Amino acid sequence: MGLMSGTKLGPYEIASPLGAGGMGEVYRARDTRLDRIIAIKILPAHLSDNPEAKQRFDREARAISSLNHPNVCALYDVGHQDGVDYLVMEFLDGETLAQRLAKGPLPPEQVLKYGIEICEGLEKAHKSGVIHRDLKPGNVMLTKSGAKLMDFGLDTAVRDSLADSLLHPEARRAHGPAHSDRHRHRLRVQGLRRILVRRCRR
Repeated sequence: MGLMSGTKLGPYEIASPLGAGGMGEVYRARDTRLDRIIAIKILPAHLSDNPEAKQRFDREARAISSLNHPNVCALYDVGHQDGVDYLVMEFLDGETLAQRLAKGPLPPEQVLKYGIEICEGLEKAHKSGVIHRDLKPGNVMLTKSGAKLMDFGLDTAVRDSLADSLLHPEARRAHGPAHSDRHRHRLRVQGLRRILVRRCRR
C-alpha cells in the first residue's frame, strides 16, 4: 500500500516516502504531539496474521525500544490502525553504508571508526538480549554523529516464528533454541565480516 502525504496514523502525520522493499515501506513523518520529524515503517499485512508471531514481534519491539545507545537507531513506538501495523523510529539524516560503498571504498581510518561504532552498537544490543537479525550495509546509516544500526529484523523474527509454527514438533526439538542461537550467532559474525571486508575492498 502507498500512503499519501497528510495521512495520519495515530498522532503521526505522513510527509513523504523514504523507501520501500519486500519487508515494508518507510516514510518521513511528523509526530504532531512533540512536533518532531520521525520515520515510520509500515509492515506487510501478512506479518500480523499469526497471533504467536505477533506476540513475538511486540515483545522484541519492546526490547529494542529500551535500547539507548548513540550507535542504535531509536525505536519510539509501535502502532496498529485500520489493519496497518507500523513502527515509529528515529529519523536519521545521512546515507546508508550500502549507498556510500556504491561510490567507492572507504579510507582505512573510516573503516576503523565505523567498524568500532557498529561493534559497540551490537554489544549494547546483545547485552540487552536483543539480536540483530539482518545485519548488512543497507541497515547501517552513516550520519554526522557516526554509524547507527537500523532495522533489527523484527519482521524476520515474525517470519521465523511463522516458519517454526509449521515445523513438526520433533523437528522443532531437533532445531531447538540452542541450535538456533548458535546458527544465528554465526550468521551475525559472518554479516559483520562481510561489511568490514566490503569497506576495505578496492
